[in-house]
Amino acid sequence: MMAKRTISMDSHDKVALETLELRALSEVCQLIGSAVHLDTTLGKILRILHDTLRMERATLLLLDNAGEHLAIRASYGLTVKEEQRGVYNLDEGVSGQIFQTCSPFVVPDVHQEPLFLNRTKSRSEISKEKLSFIGVPVILAQKPVGVLTVDRLFGMDVSFEEDIRFLSVLSMLIGQFLSLHRAIRRKEAVLVEENKSLKAELHGRYNRHYIIGQSKPIQEVFWSIEKVAPSRATVLILGESGTGKELVARAIHEASPRKDKPFIKVNCAALPENLLESELLGHEKGAFTGAQSTKLGRFEIADRGTLFLDEIGELPLALQAKMLRVLQERQFERLGGIRTISVDVRIIAATNVSLEDEVAKGAFRNDLYYRLNVVPITLPPVRERRDDVPLLLDHFLRSSNKRNEKDVKLTREFLDFLIDYDWPGNVRELQNLIERLVILSDSGWLQISDLPNRMVQEAKVPAPEIAASPLQKKQNDLADRRRGRVLKDIERDEIAAALKRHGWVQARAARELGLTQRQIGYKIKKLGLSRPDQWQ
Repeated sequence: MMAKRTISMDSHDKVALETLELRALSEVCQLIGSAVHLDTTLGKILRILHDTLRMERATLLLLDNAGEHLAIRASYGLTVKEEQRGVYNLDEGVSGQIFQTCSPFVVPDVHQEPLFLNRTKSRSEISKEKLSFIGVPVILAQKPVGVLTVDRLFGMDVSFEEDIRFLSVLSMLIGQFLSLHRAIRRKEAVLVEENKSLKAELHGRYNRHYIIGQSKPIQEVFWSIEKVAPSRATVLILGESGTGKELVARAIHEASPRKDKPFIKVNCAALPENLLESELLGHEKGAFTGAQSTKLGRFEIADRGTLFLDEIGELPLALQAKMLRVLQERQFERLGGIRTISVDVRIIAATNVSLEDEVAKGAFRNDLYYRLNVVPITLPPVRERRDDVPLLLDHFLRSSNKRNEKDVKLTREFLDFLIDYDWPGNVRELQNLIERLVILSDSGWLQISDLPNRMVQEAKVPAPEIAASPLQKKQNDLADRRRGRVLKDIERDEIAAALKRHGWVQARAARELGLTQRQIGYKIKKLGLSRPDQWQ
């Protein structure tokens, strides 16, 4: 149903609105182009409608898996409980009418429309306000798959026709995004089925220490592990605290020919200097006061296996010379002993400090640094692999729920916040946070309000925009008019291009654009499009 609204917009206001609409579409296209998580991206798209165009309570309803109901898949401005209430039969209310007719529907005042159900109860606090409700269908392969709706404050100087035109273009983009996502899911399912044996091999190789991630930086780490694991080369793992250096060291060991031999870890920062040498090299009985028996050092225990020297940058300077000899010759004497012991040990070292800087300061031996730095592997911090945050959260949440016998879930706003957070403590901080919140959760949902105040305060706040001078504003407006195209031009170009690709067969072009033949015929007529061979 199309309702009329009398408006008066001067040319300046119209250009300003067109600029905002173009900015919103540009931001949506950027989101779709870099999308990783479907629900997160849909939520961010709806947030753009609020932030840029002042559209309230934007909601996307999609068919459920059974194809029997419309349920809210994404929203902005609704709580979790309000979203859960938003379930409709396919012929129920305004949303059902939009879905059944595949046509836009406008409710000028929601309080005067019997079809408007307000099932989410999200408008109870503004019952005295006059609200307009606008909805358009989301169409995929010429079939409706959902409904996109927004609220408008009654009396705004924007026509319903302009809103519907904009929302129709946006619903077309959302439909194409859903189509792309479904195609990717189908392709992923095929690849998973075809590569079961390969995945089993990889899981066997990494045992229980499989590293979670699919981002490009973490894939480069996987590649390095595969290349270096079969060799005997010394590996230096670099990265911030909490990035998973021990996990990578274990993965190298498990993927090497030494996987059935010991994997021994020594934290060089955790032991006092006077005990560290004895811990690494061992000691003979009577070597010092309290040495009542012979003790094997970690090098001996790790014979034919792997020795992981964590926090190698904290190794005392006096012990570095002895460590150099062990690395070079794989030989040493126990503390207080005279017999030379030979070992076959693979060395993997790790540090979260710059050894080059330590060498420059004289705190680390130059020759030991080069002996360790044979094959360096640098682990990316979480802020450089944000695409992996949803995967890590899902893994830690499932593990924590299982340990604590709970079924806690994440709200979309909570997930978005954690994806954008900088994570100074990296994966370790993320894992510990989820464990703590799951234990303390009473509601069954993790929300931003559950986070420590420190995290919320550390979140980046966008810098305030500096007001432009009148001359700058005029120049900016002129530039926008020159390089920007109105929404109608964008729609015309998209439809014309689709028609050209399909030889002006309207049915095929409509199928690509997610429109019905009736809709594309109406748009061709409205936009004044005609075949090139019909031009005079």
